[in-house]
Amino acid sequence: MSYGVVVGIDGSAQSAAAAQWAAREALRRGLGLRMVHVAGTEADALERELGGGSAVPEPVAVIRDRIAAASPGLDVSCELRPGSPADDLAAVGRRAELLVLGSRGLGGFAGLLVGSVGLRTAARAGCPVVLVRAGADGQGGTDGPGGVPGDVVVGVEGDRPCDAVLAFAFRHAADTGAVLRAVESRDVSHGGPYTTEAPVCERDIRDSLAAAEQLRLQDALGRWREKYPEVRTEAELHPGSPAGALVAASRSASLLVLGRRTPKHTLGAPRLGAVTQSVLHHAHSPVAVVPHA
Repeated sequence: MSYGVVVGIDGSAQSAAAAQWAAREALRRGLGLRMVHVAGTEADALERELGGGSAVPEPVAVIRDRIAAASPGLDVSCELRPGSPADDLAAVGRRAELLVLGSRGLGGFAGLLVGSVGLRTAARAGCPVVLVRAGADGQGGTDGPGGVPGDVVVGVEGDRPCDAVLAFAFRHAADTGAVLRAVESRDVSHGGPYTTEAPVCERDIRDSLAAAEQLRLQDALGRWREKYPEVRTEAELHPGSPAGALVAASRSASLLVLGRRTPKHTLGAPRLGAVTQSVLHHAHSPVAVVPHA
């Protein structure tokens, strides 16, 4: 049995924003919304003891009731689980289509946009994880200026972009009516000196290499354009830092989609790459981390 869309909530403003985002996505997908509060802190334990057992804390109940009232057609459930937040949320995510978290919950450090629970869960969950922060540039993770859907930005790498990552990005763009922007960073400035039979400007060669890379990226998207003809796509090749290009692209995005490679062996420790961690800490939009082989 699938849990549908799962959102982790702890009563913080970040988790409230995550719950709103998750509710919209559950409605779009025709799925139920399962709210999970993992009572892994001493404050939670004390509140359970004073409150008589299994009731969720009042701030969590407020978020639950607000979401249910705003989305009367949505099947909403709320569950209290004891344990470690990152471990339990990742475990629940194994049976979910999508796991949504606030980027930083109660007790997080103000200087970090993504807390340790969010990072650890995104590295371990078997389903896509979306991290949402409250008031991201005033967009709330949904629309851009004037109510127009923000772009769906997907980071791609290599000659064969990952199918799981592109599938997630194209589906979300199709569901929301957004433009999909495939962003890749690759340095085509090196490779000289160049030897030719006739004098050729190195700048012309670099421009030709960049044009060839742009064409390669367009070709890599061809199959997905055929599957989602309604989605307008743009392919962008950027020089320099991949993290910098993706963070810049997130300014006009409703969602930024990244991939996370899963370990081939069970002994391999799940982790996020340096680019993904940097983007998670600095992105201006919600970020989806999609696991893939």
